[in-house]
Amino acid sequence: MTTTIPPTATVLASTRSTRSGVPTILIPEALAVLAARTAVALEASLTRFLVTADQNLGHFETQAAHDVQELLRTATQRAAQAKAEATPLRCPVCGQPLHRCSHSHARTFLTRFGDITVQRTRGYCKRCHKWRTPADTALGLEDTAGYSPAVQALAALAASKLPVAEASVVLEHLAGVKLPPATLDREAKRQGQRAQRLRTQLDQQAATEQKPLELLLEPYQMIIQLDAWNIRERDAWGQSATFRRRGHEPERWHWVYTGTVFRLDHRGETAGGRPVIVQRGYVFTRQGLDALRDQLHAEALRRGLGQAASVLVIGDGAVWIWRLADDRWPQAKQRLDFYHAVQHLVAVGRALWGEDKVQFKAWLKPLVRQLKHESAVKVIRQLDEALASLPTGPVAEAVTKEVAYFREHQHRMDYRAARRAGEPIGSGPVEATCRQGQCRFKRPGQFWSTAGDEALLCLETFWRNERWDLLFPHTAFNPSRN
Repeated sequence: MTTTIPPTATVLASTRSTRSGVPTILIPEALAVLAARTAVALEASLTRFLVTADQNLGHFETQAAHDVQELLRTATQRAAQAKAEATPLRCPVCGQPLHRCSHSHARTFLTRFGDITVQRTRGYCKRCHKWRTPADTALGLEDTAGYSPAVQALAALAASKLPVAEASVVLEHLAGVKLPPATLDREAKRQGQRAQRLRTQLDQQAATEQKPLELLLEPYQMIIQLDAWNIRERDAWGQSATFRRRGHEPERWHWVYTGTVFRLDHRGETAGGRPVIVQRGYVFTRQGLDALRDQLHAEALRRGLGQAASVLVIGDGAVWIWRLADDRWPQAKQRLDFYHAVQHLVAVGRALWGEDKVQFKAWLKPLVRQLKHESAVKVIRQLDEALASLPTGPVAEAVTKEVAYFREHQHRMDYRAARRAGEPIGSGPVEATCRQGQCRFKRPGQFWSTAGDEALLCLETFWRNERWDLLFPHTAFNPSRN
């Protein structure tokens, strides 16, 4: 049987109000006709698929997505235009009525289904002393060069996870969205800068608001871990020779300060017995130690710092970690990462025994066991004895340096008590977090700018902290529940 579809009509969308005041959108005849044409195309694609021996289901899925593309693009165009026309002519910032309004300001932008054009109304806000286009705010277009919120989210996520050249290819392959690398880079940075502004607001809110107290079944301990890793930037790019002639070596590598925070009772195991932290917060920043301190404290507050029975800060021997801990969490207990403590024992052993691996291992093993299961005091005593037997020279200097290190951190080496209390003795979670950040931001051939890396680092924290929907509210929308 042959189905005949009439030519596409040109009927504008219309609305009518219900008793609740919510407008009901009437389906335009043109859209209904296009839907019918799409259904016929899908039936034809299905017929071809059934008789084509060398095609699997993936071929049909690709063809079906192509067949509905124009219908979805047209529906998106109609929805955007109807939303623009229904938007009140008020300033989206202060809410005051707009004046000197002019209509039919066209704007073309890319959506998940292709380019669409929307006619908007523009007006002047006397309070803000600025021209405003309310429809842009209603449609989520105020913070973009020309992309719908769905495309904005795709660009931000793809660029924060992959180098932009690869992200551009992946976006086109998986979502059919064509964004050249340079365009993708600009849009991702724009969204990252928007994320930075939102992060500042959220951190200020966390620091000032009084959260209602929760009814706790058991007291819990808050764990805070800190570390840092390097990122390469294009500072003084193209001026290296000039700098060197002046006696200054250009700096390329800079610290990305990193922190993670979680409650001790949020640790668990997978079905296979692998330890896992069920919930935790993350911070990455290139803006310095003050920024790390404020951002990590705000994240800890959001994770329940205000009701924690105690706080434990874990890190390696970097001086900045303990200074920051003393400044921001002065009542917290501090612990040196056990692996780093063992590394300093290894340094002593190598100084004492050189290339003699047998003697080295025989000396090291009991000290590591004592450090973990007994007391750092016993370890320091044996190091003192070893030092006393050495003649003056490089070996004695190396051992003296390590003995001083152990004395400085002795109060942070309570590993036996920690294991008995079920507390972590290592900074593995933040070490892994740093490594994951390096896998994205420290690839061969990559250079960053301070503005660019902070923008994408901020996007990464929004994603990891499960606050992506605060940047892109549509990502929390579940059509099956509506």
